[in-house]
Amino acid sequence: MTWHGHLRLDYRLADGRTVGHDRHDGPLRVLQRLYPEGPAVCHQVLVHPPGGLAGGDELDVELSLTRGSHALLTTPGATRFYRSKGPLAVQRVNARLADGARLEWLPLETIAFDGCRAENRLSFDLAPGAEMMGWDVLALGLPASDAAFRRGQVLQDVRLPGAWLERGLIDAADHRLLDGPLGWAGQRALGMLWFGAGAPIDGTRRQALLDTAREAGHDAVLDAGCTSPNDRVVVLRVLGPRVEPVMQRLLRTRAAWRRQAWDLAACAPRVWRT
Repeated sequence: MTWHGHLRLDYRLADGRTVGHDRHDGPLRVLQRLYPEGPAVCHQVLVHPPGGLAGGDELDVELSLTRGSHALLTTPGATRFYRSKGPLAVQRVNARLADGARLEWLPLETIAFDGCRAENRLSFDLAPGAEMMGWDVLALGLPASDAAFRRGQVLQDVRLPGAWLERGLIDAADHRLLDGPLGWAGQRALGMLWFGAGAPIDGTRRQALLDTAREAGHDAVLDAGCTSPNDRVVVLRVLGPRVEPVMQRLLRTRAAWRRQAWDLAACAPRVWRT
């Protein structure tokens, strides 16, 4: 049996409050709206009761944010791509942000189990004046449990249409990619955090974001670098042996960027603290 889940989320700003409306079909839900930092920012948690995706499963999330709205979305735990006998497991996220909208896309990590065949496609269409922060964290296998990623493939496709495309096929048989010094260099967790805008980011502000990410702390087990592929996006990439130190680096940078770019405190979602 395969799962096909669809969730649509629409956010609107009304009288200073961001209100989210949702419609779902299949095993994909969103928990209640939370406002830990006031009515302007709506926090919500995406829940997939089956807990993971096997071959043939598909999940689709559609987001729409109107002018001035601000939504923060996360998950209560890791997304898992399980072993497949052939069919693909696919997760797709498509978001549209109107002028002045802000989105924080902050799911917890994705774990690619040995033998999975998966696609993870994320697209964020930002109107001029819209901004977002997002991250994507991928762990290959479960090395601590002696369950390495020896077979399988994961396609990662992250894009801001018209500005940035990050696309790569991670194949367990591609040892040059996974173990070579120009690839994953033997690491098995990859984290990527980006700040994106619908219009060119002022040069001084963009340089400040780069400097902040580069100064957000050093961990001897991590390889990290921050770049600006063009004037609409800043990207931090982090490689590590496991998820925890990678996530900590992203958390520090996200908190610093939030203060710097939006004059907002870090305000971690409640589900991260339970």
